[in-house]
Amino acid sequence: MDSALSPSPFDHTKTPNAEPKKSFMSSLITLRSNHVKEDTYFVSELKPAEQKALQELKDKLSSSSGASSSMWGVPLLGGDDRADVILLKFLRARDFKVGDSLRMLEKCLEWREEFKAEKLTEEDLGGFKDLEGRVAYMRGYDKEGHPVCYNAYGVFKEREMYERVFGDDEKLKSFLRWRVQVLERGVKMLHFKPGGVNSMIQVTDLKDMPKRELRVASNQILSLFQDNYPEMVATKIFINVPWYFSVIYSMFSPFLTHRTKSKFVMSKEGNAAETLYKFIRPEDIPVQYGGLSRPTDSQNGPPKPASEFSIKGGEKVNIQIEGIEGGATITWDIVVGGWDVEYTAEFVPNAEGSYAIVVEKPRKMKASDEAVCNSFTTGEAGKLILSVDNSLSRKKKVAAYRYAVRKSTNAAV
Repeated sequence: MDSALSPSPFDHTKTPNAEPKKSFMSSLITLRSNHVKEDTYFVSELKPAEQKALQELKDKLSSSSGASSSMWGVPLLGGDDRADVILLKFLRARDFKVGDSLRMLEKCLEWREEFKAEKLTEEDLGGFKDLEGRVAYMRGYDKEGHPVCYNAYGVFKEREMYERVFGDDEKLKSFLRWRVQVLERGVKMLHFKPGGVNSMIQVTDLKDMPKRELRVASNQILSLFQDNYPEMVATKIFINVPWYFSVIYSMFSPFLTHRTKSKFVMSKEGNAAETLYKFIRPEDIPVQYGGLSRPTDSQNGPPKPASEFSIKGGEKVNIQIEGIEGGATITWDIVVGGWDVEYTAEFVPNAEGSYAIVVEKPRKMKASDEAVCNSFTTGEAGKLILSVDNSLSRKKKVAAYRYAVRKSTNAAV
């Protein structure tokens, strides 16, 4: 039987505040300060001019070639609330200009028909199996329930991989089809319902991303997504942003609307965990970004919640997990964003005269190290102490841990 124990308070060499005073956003590079909040999709909450525009779009659509069309399984006409959500996305993408919104919608319908997008999630695009979970993938949700899509193109710095995927026009078309498939799977996770979750979070890792080589592919992806998936992204988070990104940004910036750019959040190299913890729970963040989520976790049901904590520069933190019975097995995960700390674990028996057992010897954790996952079966009752020493650094770091205790099944008769 699994049980979750309540550990005693943290033991700090220096006693920190429970919550950091410094805003997470102070460590981010932001392109816009006016980040767009998720808009309302309740028609009754729209401004009169917006309600009028929605009705005009419906009227024009009913007399056009798209009158009987559907999108993501939702008929666009017929009084369905979900259709209002979709139509409002196109209206907002064109500042509620009905004519422009209708043209955008009609072009999107034509593209979806030609691309066969409605059945794309059912296709077996086996040639990209090795890119799943590495280049583009859906993983977990943010703190507000938005599904999260991760993108990382650093793998293409290897010339062989780049040529295999982008070597000619046909290969590029195949990649774009696979990339759209990933997005379509994410769209299917949305509610398309007033008051529901109607957009996703996108996280793009710029580490090692080839600059010039991916220019054509990046422009095509951005253009395709912006033209055919309006208002599908609540926030676009760029992590591991290199110093030269301003040059790259100037290349694709003309392809983006002001509204799209207003949703951007950028985090410099080394701050991925600090940034993502602001938006996403650590148990939903991939281990390579300072979280606790591994690709195989989904096989065991919803992720077990983790506890977040922070470590100030010059501080050592001891996490004490007490009340562990003899013969029990305790399993734990722990991670510190950007590590560069010393970590150790020991078990301290309750009985007087017993010696502490070193479970994990003190070791220096590198910045690239992923979360520690370990287990220990006790011989007697006691407590587990996880120690994180940040005394050689001045930087405050975010961290998380979780654990479960399985009692011994060899109970005395």
